[in-house]
Amino acid sequence: MMNKFLMKKFLVLALLVTSVVTPTAYAQHQSALLTSTQAAAQNSAEGQKRIATEAFVRTELFFGADRPDGPDVTEEQFRQFLDDKVTPLFPDGLTVLTGKGQFCCDPSGTIIQEKSFVLILLYPLETRESSSKKIEKIRKDYKTDFEQQSVLRVDDPRPVRVSF
Repeated sequence: MMNKFLMKKFLVLALLVTSVVTPTAYAQHQSALLTSTQAAAQNSAEGQKRIATEAFVRTELFFGADRPDGPDVTEEQFRQFLDDKVTPLFPDGLTVLTGKGQFCCDPSGTIIQEKSFVLILLYPLETRESSSKKIEKIRKDYKTDFEQQSVLRVDDPRPVRVSF
């Protein structure tokens, strides 16, 4: 009988302590979260003040290297294509990556794998229309020069923010 009485007293005391301590701890935790969030927002705002960015458009072109009748396009030939046809249109800079691409399908339904070159272009948003025409010229020239059916073009519809 005494054990039940002590147990009930202990539970009431534990409940009382919990009801007093929990709101205080919760309020301190919320205050710490708010302070942390405010500090992060302030740091972000200060970072944006320090870094001036401009709106640019990103376009990626994927050039296949396999030719239907003849040897593959070599890295040297692609570099020459960049020097002669791409750089004059985009002299401010570009990035080229090499990779292994694949697509479906040849007439028999086989997946085709080939070496590829990926060209990444970033250009000011206000030049979107004129740059698009230049990009189409690059695609046309590559298809003609290297007997290609297509050059895959990917445009990010959202302007990206860049800083130099």
